[in-house]
Amino acid sequence: MSDIKNAKDLRTMKESDLKERMDELAAEHMKLRFQRATMQLNNTARVGQVRREIARIKTILAERS
Repeated sequence: MSDIKNAKDLRTMKESDLKERMDELAAEHMKLRFQRATMQLNNTARVGQVRREIARIKTILAERS
């Protein structure tokens, strides 16, 4: 699983990289949701971490446009 980036690191990334990262995180979030639904998820906190990182990326993209 990928590491969590803080907002400072995300702000230095290009827009295309941010969109790519957001797509990766969205796919991971979907996998985590399925694992949670089938009771196979070990690290339940990861769902919230991924959600928050997606929100950070969306916020940064909105600030740039």
